[in-house]
Amino acid sequence: MGSSVWKLVAILIMWATSAFPNSSCTPTSEASALLRSGWWPDHVTGNGSLPPCKWPGIRCDAHGSVRIVQWNTHYWRDFNLGSMNFSLLPNLASLLLSFLDLPGRIPLQICALSRLARLDLSFNSLSGELPPCLGNLTMLEELDLEGNELRGPIPPELGTLKRLVRLFLWYNNLNGTIPSSIGNLSNLTYLDLSGNQFLSGLVPSEIGNLKSLTQLDLSLNNFSGEIPVEFGRFTALYYLGLHNNSLSGTIPPSIGNLSNLTYLDLSGNQFLSGSVPSEIGNLKSLTYLELSSNNFSGEIPVEFGHLTALIGLYLFNNSLSGTIPPSIGNLRNLKYLNLRGNNFSGEIPVEFGHLTALIELHLYNNSLSGTIPPSIGNLSNLTYLYLQGNQFLSGSVPSEIGNLKSLTYLDLSLNNFSGEIPVEFGRLTALYHLDLHNNSLSGTIPGSLIEHLHLGSINLSYNLFTGPISNRLVTAHSRDAFLGNKGLYIVKDRPPLRSDRTKTVLVLAIFPVFFAVLGSCFFLRRRMKRDETKEMPEKDGDFMSIWNYDGKIAYEDIVKATEDFDIKYCVGTGGYGSVYRAELPDGKIVALKKLHRFEAEDPSFDKSFRNEVKHLTSVRHRSIIRLYGFCLHQ
Repeated sequence: MGSSVWKLVAILIMWATSAFPNSSCTPTSEASALLRSGWWPDHVTGNGSLPPCKWPGIRCDAHGSVRIVQWNTHYWRDFNLGSMNFSLLPNLASLLLSFLDLPGRIPLQICALSRLARLDLSFNSLSGELPPCLGNLTMLEELDLEGNELRGPIPPELGTLKRLVRLFLWYNNLNGTIPSSIGNLSNLTYLDLSGNQFLSGLVPSEIGNLKSLTQLDLSLNNFSGEIPVEFGRFTALYYLGLHNNSLSGTIPPSIGNLSNLTYLDLSGNQFLSGSVPSEIGNLKSLTYLELSSNNFSGEIPVEFGHLTALIGLYLFNNSLSGTIPPSIGNLRNLKYLNLRGNNFSGEIPVEFGHLTALIELHLYNNSLSGTIPPSIGNLSNLTYLYLQGNQFLSGSVPSEIGNLKSLTYLDLSLNNFSGEIPVEFGRLTALYHLDLHNNSLSGTIPGSLIEHLHLGSINLSYNLFTGPISNRLVTAHSRDAFLGNKGLYIVKDRPPLRSDRTKTVLVLAIFPVFFAVLGSCFFLRRRMKRDETKEMPEKDGDFMSIWNYDGKIAYEDIVKATEDFDIKYCVGTGGYGSVYRAELPDGKIVALKKLHRFEAEDPSFDKSFRNEVKHLTSVRHRSIIRLYGFCLHQ
């Protein structure tokens, strides 16, 4: 239906209600209209005997005329707006029918309510277009239609509602552009058009005329073009949401005039670019600054250090570069700092140690260098510390991190840290996620980590760790978490009091076994057929060819096949030692049982090893694996 037809229908309705005031303004006619609507059950109306002013959800003036209809879901009946004859309610000032799942269109008769000041039909299932005749409601101060399924453009006729204070159209399916006539709503304080997806085009500069605005939300749409310079006139504004659109160009420096702004969100526009204006540093009331997922470049203005009320600073996924200004350390109220996914270089400022309110620190996927400042240990409220993927962060991991008793997520992976894991990590009793993979960390894994079996995930792979690792720790997590550490080996936490040979046989019965330790190897001769002079195939290192066997070459094959006994080849542990699976150059699969260094120095383990060899060489049974060889060497 064209807008001219909408207007004609609305004019006829208005004329009808004004031409016959005596026939439509009486309490009797109002009661008749309300009864015929079927909205109120008979037991509520006393079967029509009670006056409407005593019905739930209705308020009247001193003359008994209905002024407010506010439906209560407790009295819900299946109805729609079209069943009410609004033309018989000429004194209605407030129609409040939210959260009722009302279907259908907005009835044109509502446009006849010339005294209507509040119209709230939010969070229903209303569809169709916004009637342009809503522009006839010149007394309207609040229009709440959010959370419906309304479609089509925003009627320019809404620009005639000079008394309007609140306009909420968010989360519908509106499309088209914002009419420039919106700039006529000089009393507007709240304008929310967010979440319509199909609203597009340029944001009209006339919006800059709305000098009374305190909240402006145009987010989650498809607006394009630049942010109007006129936005700098919103001196009363405390909330500006333009995120998740297709805005481009730079941030106008005039944004720095919004002295009352507490929340600024320009994230997710992708095409916003250029440097971040230093004038943002003038926004002393700002608590949240969201500029992430755009294409900003250049450095963080040092003037950001003036934003002392700031709680959240989000600049991630841009092309920002340079060093992080030490002035950020002035933001003592900051709880969330996210600078990930940029090109920041240089060191982490020592001044970050002043951010004692900080809960989350995300600096990952940059090009930061140098060491982690020990002052990080002052951040007693920190729960997330993400520094991964900087490549050039190096040096030892400061023991002061052990002071962060609230820390739950710690990720220092994909850097160049060296030295040992600080034993102070054992104090991180709240830690749930620990990731140190792909560094140059060395030494043994602190025993204190064994106590962290409540860790949800741990990754220490591809470092230079050596020595024993708790079987409990490996069992509690994936073996992949410890790959790439050539010197790591698994030990049982509590060796049993008796031989665990039965378990060993069960584990190793899958394939032939070869027992090995460092050094040259001496192999038992297999029982051969009487024809011992028969020539054997020449293949040094072949386990199945004991004659002319070269133990040194065999040992080299073993080291190569297990990548120097990498933990990823370990298939289990017994009462002592670890068992590895190896595929030799000739394709044969064997099992290798290797004593750990500290076990080799223990006479009791040495005796157990010799006894197991003795029994396996003398016993022949289909349920007991065959021993192909062993080695004892200092």
